[in-house]
Amino acid sequence: MPKGSEELTNARKNEIISACAALYETMSFQDITLKEIGKQTSFTRTSIYNYFHTKEEIFLALLQREYEMWSIDLMRLHDENTCMTAGRFAEELAHTMEKRGRMLKLLSMNHYDLEARARMEKLVEFKVAYGNSIRAVSRCLEKFFPAMSTQDIQGFIYAFFPFLFGAYPYTFVTEQQRQAMERAGVAHVQLSLYEITYSCARRLLEGYGAQAT
Repeated sequence: MPKGSEELTNARKNEIISACAALYETMSFQDITLKEIGKQTSFTRTSIYNYFHTKEEIFLALLQREYEMWSIDLMRLHDENTCMTAGRFAEELAHTMEKRGRMLKLLSMNHYDLEARARMEKLVEFKVAYGNSIRAVSRCLEKFFPAMSTQDIQGFIYAFFPFLFGAYPYTFVTEQQRQAMERAGVAHVQLSLYEITYSCARRLLEGYGAQAT
């Protein structure tokens, strides 16, 4: 790690992560390299190695940032509301996911490869952000649906979070994929992130008997 202030270090890390995010809008994970990321930053490519050792570490940091931003939205939802019906909470939760298309796109990748090629300290930082998002959802459920037991909340978490890993491919389909499904005779219904998240959350809440105070 280069010498310098913590502020400078964080600024450079964020610049690298933002460069990766910008490239990911138009390029695939496979096509993005450290060299390409370096071209988008204000310092040399070799300097990137002072902060991240692999491309996977950068993508993991990007996913970490997405989880952190989602947790902020979840805690705002928790703090700014006193009660909610199951339908209203499902709506609000779905709205938070509408803003996290990049997060869901990252989750649809092979997570094992990202984590396997990251150093322990980077992986721990990511897991902290991931854990905070779980706690944020749990706190919302505890506040808005006090009748839900600890087991009910755990059941919601262990159904909803795995759902997030598969949401993106059902809401963003390339023209090549659409044509392939058409030729294969596979029906495709285009749903938005909001629609698919709302449906999942609403059904889970109803299944666990969530009732507002």
